[in-house]
Amino acid sequence: MGGVSVPRGRAVGDGFMKRSSIAVIGLFLLIYIALLGVRPIMIPDESRYAEIPREMIAGDNWVVPCLNGLRYFEKPVLGYWLNAGSMILFGENAFAVRFPSAVAAGVSALMVFFLVRRFAGGYSAGLVAAVIFLTCLLVFGVSTFNVLDGLFSLFITGIMVAFLFAHRAERPIRKMAFLVLSGIFCGLAFLTKGFIAFVGPLVAIVPFMVWERRWKDLFRFSWIPVLTALLISLPWALMIHLREPDFWDFFIWNEHIKRFMADSAQHQEPFWYYVLWLPGAALPWTPLFPAAVLGLKKSGLKSPLLRFSLCWILFPFLFFSVSKGKLLTYILPCFPPLAILIGAGLHSYFKEGGRRLFRVGATILLPVMVTLAAALPVVQMTGFHDIKPYTQTWKWGLAIMACLSWALFLLFSIRESRHQRKIMLYAAAPLLFMGIIPFVIPDLTAERKAPGEFLLRHSHRIYPNAILVSDEDPVSAVCWFYRRNDIYLLGDPGELSYGLRYDESKHRLLNFDQFSELVQKSQRTAPVILFTKVKKYQDWKQHLPKPCFEDSNGNGGFIFAQF
Repeated sequence: MGGVSVPRGRAVGDGFMKRSSIAVIGLFLLIYIALLGVRPIMIPDESRYAEIPREMIAGDNWVVPCLNGLRYFEKPVLGYWLNAGSMILFGENAFAVRFPSAVAAGVSALMVFFLVRRFAGGYSAGLVAAVIFLTCLLVFGVSTFNVLDGLFSLFITGIMVAFLFAHRAERPIRKMAFLVLSGIFCGLAFLTKGFIAFVGPLVAIVPFMVWERRWKDLFRFSWIPVLTALLISLPWALMIHLREPDFWDFFIWNEHIKRFMADSAQHQEPFWYYVLWLPGAALPWTPLFPAAVLGLKKSGLKSPLLRFSLCWILFPFLFFSVSKGKLLTYILPCFPPLAILIGAGLHSYFKEGGRRLFRVGATILLPVMVTLAAALPVVQMTGFHDIKPYTQTWKWGLAIMACLSWALFLLFSIRESRHQRKIMLYAAAPLLFMGIIPFVIPDLTAERKAPGEFLLRHSHRIYPNAILVSDEDPVSAVCWFYRRNDIYLLGDPGELSYGLRYDESKHRLLNFDQFSELVQKSQRTAPVILFTKVKKYQDWKQHLPKPCFEDSNGNGGFIFAQF
């Protein structure tokens, strides 16, 4: 890596790496795929991105995204289509709604592998970069969660990988084919998250081409991917405009301009937000940053792949940092180049005979994991500061085992002398930890964020004519678990406020007087069910009629009240 060509089949350790690739595939299928259905669906994101495609299937409406039967214009349509396709294949369940995100991570890792194998170091270097990518905690967390960021990151990775192959291609036909492929990925990214699909790659590609002294090629060839992306995007863009003329006004203003620069943008965070969270998101590789940086410094960034990867991570990272609205998942597209740079830096560092910084990095992380393993039973048994994560002993026992396993593999990696084995042992350290996460969700998190079991416990009370009312937080879960899209809203409408502006939907938003009137009118014909957070219910109770039935899943959770 780092610009050094290694003959295939002759590099030291290639046999070990090729055997390791079988283990990597097996572990990916186990940790990323097989366990997807274990963890309950969480609110609000997972239930939202499950319910919208469910409503598409139920209503046979594949053009206009709707949530709770209301227009929902915060994202384009492709992510919902892919989730809906997965549901048609696997059923309407947690596994199905997470499957596209997990597959996206695997395909992204495969792209990283092929990119590095082709341009920097061969099979072994490609496998190392792919493993680094898959073992970053942010990558794992997003890719086993039902959000659209994993799919968007896959398409951005496709844009960048295809562009570099086009940039390095010598034959005009091959160059054009890769530029078209880059445009296809750009169109798919646009259909997933919008115009950021153009801006993100552009802010990385332009400085790279200037660095390469080939900026004139931008004017000669850029029309090919742009035209291709337009051809991919245009059919749905026209259909949604004809069906819902207001879509583009709302989507461009609210989801792009306001989110980037308005003082009222959602998820406002300071400029340094991503700098602060990147070390945690990149674990377990963060302690090895100094070794990787030193290795990259020694390599001199002579390889076009390394220069490209540096532009790919640096300029989009700065762009997302400038934006007013921030979520940690937004920087997921920066992790493929981060994995490439870490792998290249470590390769160069070990090639120059370095060992100390790797040992220091692993040694820093080792006592952290041992401390966590020791602290968890103390917290669990003493209820330190009223924190008691689990009611079941096997869960915290499993968490302790995972921390100790992490520490043990770190020790193995420190003691190993061959650098490829050192890296693979280091990468193996968090695997048990990653694998048990679906089984050891803390009780309070499940109580607050996973109302599915509680909702299903009362499904026998949900008659076909029952009138369902919810507050904004769990409404998508109520829709998903009861297979309904006619839920009334009480209180702040939140993200559903736009859909409630339409005349045919305004009656779905209730104040306390309207709720009381609805209960009074429906007493003899149908039950009225209110599902809301316990804290909100306590604030609202004095304004509501007295229920005939009331149940809660915990003080930090939800109330099911029947009137």
